[in-house]
Amino acid sequence: MSKTGPQRTASPVERLVQHDRAIVVGAVMIIVAGAAIYTVLGVGMSMSAIEMTRMARSVGRPMQMGGPIAWTPAYALLVFLMWWIMMIAMMTPSAAPMLLLYAALKRRGPQSDQAWLYSLLFLVGYLAIWAGFSVIAVALQWGLEQAGLVASSMMTLSSRALAGVVLLAAGVYQFTGFKDACLSHCRSPAEFLARHNRPGAAGAFGIGVHHGTYCLGCCWALMALLFVGGIMNLYWIVGLALFVLAERLAPGGRLFARLAGAALAAAGVYMLASAVL
Repeated sequence: MSKTGPQRTASPVERLVQHDRAIVVGAVMIIVAGAAIYTVLGVGMSMSAIEMTRMARSVGRPMQMGGPIAWTPAYALLVFLMWWIMMIAMMTPSAAPMLLLYAALKRRGPQSDQAWLYSLLFLVGYLAIWAGFSVIAVALQWGLEQAGLVASSMMTLSSRALAGVVLLAAGVYQFTGFKDACLSHCRSPAEFLARHNRPGAAGAFGIGVHHGTYCLGCCWALMALLFVGGIMNLYWIVGLALFVLAERLAPGGRLFARLAGAALAAAGVYMLASAVL
């Protein structure tokens, strides 16, 4: 008759990590909710996103109010945080399926007890790419304001012709091979992870960066549309976030992307024509 020794009771930490999926989902929800609240309140800005949305006029014709805002290092940091946290709120939901699949993959590996940690490192790497994008967006916003092409008070393009060019460019980009390649990776998380999965914490962060790079390649032109509708216009923020989700998750996402591209290009041509005539 075989005897078995007394079973060791799992520690609170060990019991917690057994629920790594809940940890990852909970962390994503907290991050998205916090980023959304920060964006809506417009922390540090002269107006909240709600006020800017209420006061925004038609595309390319923003309400002019107040003088130009002085760009100090502190203000530049606030604008960077505005862009990055807004990107977190907009893009994290569309990355969630890839993140959860990655967590499930790690949960079945040799270091399953650290699956939640690797998943969060994946997310950190992904969001680091959008931090880089936000730096570029801040520099572009500053340059456009200095050139008098962006109304600093409403953070919207003041030139209807330039708004038309941005719409047209975003529409045309939807038909490019580069867009198709990036969207293909974003729509095929299992294939992406099979090809690019790497072990360890550095591998988790690296694959997050890798996925974020494809995501940026897929969506940078769409994010540029925030200059058209208003960087803190909630209608455009929510609309673009839903658009990105539909592109990646809807069964006909590719067709949807092309139809939307045609609509954007047509709107751009119309706006350019109306600005010239």
